[in-house]
Amino acid sequence: MATSSSSTSNSYDFKVVLLGEGSVGKTSVILRYVEDKFNDKHTFTTQASYLDKKLNINGKRINLAIWDTAGQEKFHALGPIYYRMSNGAVLVYDITEKYTFKKVKDWVKELRKMLGYDVCLAIAGNKIDLEKNRNVSIEEAEEYAKQVGAMHFHTSAKLNQNIEEMFLDLTQRMMEKADEAERTATLTRTNSTRRNVVIVEDESEQQQPPTKSSCCGGSTQVP
Repeated sequence: MATSSSSTSNSYDFKVVLLGEGSVGKTSVILRYVEDKFNDKHTFTTQASYLDKKLNINGKRINLAIWDTAGQEKFHALGPIYYRMSNGAVLVYDITEKYTFKKVKDWVKELRKMLGYDVCLAIAGNKIDLEKNRNVSIEEAEEYAKQVGAMHFHTSAKLNQNIEEMFLDLTQRMMEKADEAERTATLTRTNSTRRNVVIVEDESEQQQPPTKSSCCGGSTQVP
């Protein structure tokens, strides 16, 4: 299913979904970005909810509806209900837990299957404040992101590192995608209109045959 966005020349509305296993810090990432808050207590999202974030980039207004989703296995069956029609996705894993990175790969496959390549992807290696406990190599994560056409970021919701930068990069890529889609649609409409144009000559402009006066004051057409 293709993604959709609402945009005009100066404003954009985008849907962004955060995906990943439970306890990787999705809620912490979104709260840090939208409200600049961090809670040390671990909380588990049991369903999906969203927060709005308004931006102004180069004089253009952007509204992000950012969906925070549950990471539990029982949520996976409901996932498509929440991430369909998304323009962007942030896939979060915990750098100290290898299996959470493997799960990101599953999410990417599912997103590509459902949304194709219209959706912009960002992969967040979260909890870099626990670098000493890292179990996912930087090289492996960045190489995988490159393979699937995603941007990789090393983030820490606790220390507020690279959260703003990640969402800004994702937003700019979604804007480029939306602008490209609009240009393509405009070109398609223009070409379609041209194909349907029928040129009709104005009979009043067609040249009439010359006439020749007769001796009797009338006129006859030249044969």
